[in-house]
Amino acid sequence: MRRRITVASAMIGALALFTLAGCTTDPNVGTTESAAPEETEESVDWFDQALFDKQDAERDVVPEGPEGEPYLQYINAEFVDTSQYASQGAKKACFANASISNPWRQTGWITMNQQLQVLQEAGAISEMETRDAQDSDDTQIADIDYFIDEGNCDVFIISPNSTAAMTPAVQRACDTGKPVIVFDRGVETDCPVTFIHPIGGFAWGIDTAEFLIENLNEGDKVVALRILPGVDVLEQRWAAADKLFEEAGIEAVDYFTGADPAEIKKIISDELAKGDVQGVWMDAGDGAVAAIEAFEDAGADYPVMTGEDEMSFLRKWKETGLTGLAPVYSNFQWRTPLLAAQMIFAGQQVPKEWVLPQSPITAEEVDEYLALNEGMPDGHYAKFGGENLPGYPQVWEDRVIP
Repeated sequence: MRRRITVASAMIGALALFTLAGCTTDPNVGTTESAAPEETEESVDWFDQALFDKQDAERDVVPEGPEGEPYLQYINAEFVDTSQYASQGAKKACFANASISNPWRQTGWITMNQQLQVLQEAGAISEMETRDAQDSDDTQIADIDYFIDEGNCDVFIISPNSTAAMTPAVQRACDTGKPVIVFDRGVETDCPVTFIHPIGGFAWGIDTAEFLIENLNEGDKVVALRILPGVDVLEQRWAAADKLFEEAGIEAVDYFTGADPAEIKKIISDELAKGDVQGVWMDAGDGAVAAIEAFEDAGADYPVMTGEDEMSFLRKWKETGLTGLAPVYSNFQWRTPLLAAQMIFAGQQVPKEWVLPQSPITAEEVDEYLALNEGMPDGHYAKFGGENLPGYPQVWEDRVIP
């Protein structure tokens, strides 16, 4: 049996614009009360069988591209001709960024700036003017229009705050005739030269649900800790997991937490007070340590758990010896847009939809990634893919946001 804990419809409506979010958390979103929740169905059905099947199949595809450079690899790519953009000289990039409001985006932003340094030294990019929308659709629309009106951009790089709201602005950027690169989150137009992203939310949901199902028994209880409603990639993670839990006879209850550690602890404590909890599922790693600590505080056995490749979870996983999996929403994607810009101005073909590899960290790999990222702060993401960039490891250890 499954039980779904939902937020009020007003909150869903207010947050519905945050779609196709590549970011894993939004710390500015308020928490949801977990006491006496109303048990109702979601207002939106996020399950898409065709997309589920596509991403499920892509999990088993061996990526093509340069070995050891996952940020340049691709899955099932259809390439587009970019010869119309070929030209000599260093180019100015204009980057309209949704935000750097959480650890995942901050890790990527650091990596992106180190990649920029390489391309500047190579004479491919002259500068990257960046405007940060601070999680606001209106601000990002104004940012894109500013770049267009400025008329100084050779290439537009856009990580959209939301899908529908940002689509007209992205189309206006395309209408300038300059190349547009979208990454992380999508828009409802195919005008960008390339759209760069990992496999996606359904792949995450399949990886994590299958892991829990393999390590649990029919009738066991899983508490699913979700950040916020209305974000496509997060909703898709849960839609996939929820489907598989139901088919396997796993009892799953889900809560929106706002990534608030105190709320997470309260939810787990309340569920443990009702009876045993055998599993914990998360749609992002923020708050994973708080969830584990709730079991410790209650004197309960550690659950089978999925978190993320954030260092805080990997370290707690190793310390406790729990049965875990760290799914990944490949943070190294922050390098790819600048490298794509270099390729486009060289007239090289690029994938129209650039699907990057997305592989979880397993128990057999956790020691390797802990060693590779020794000295990194807890908010760092293990599969950040910047080990061959200048400043490694100091820049990421210091975590100074440019």
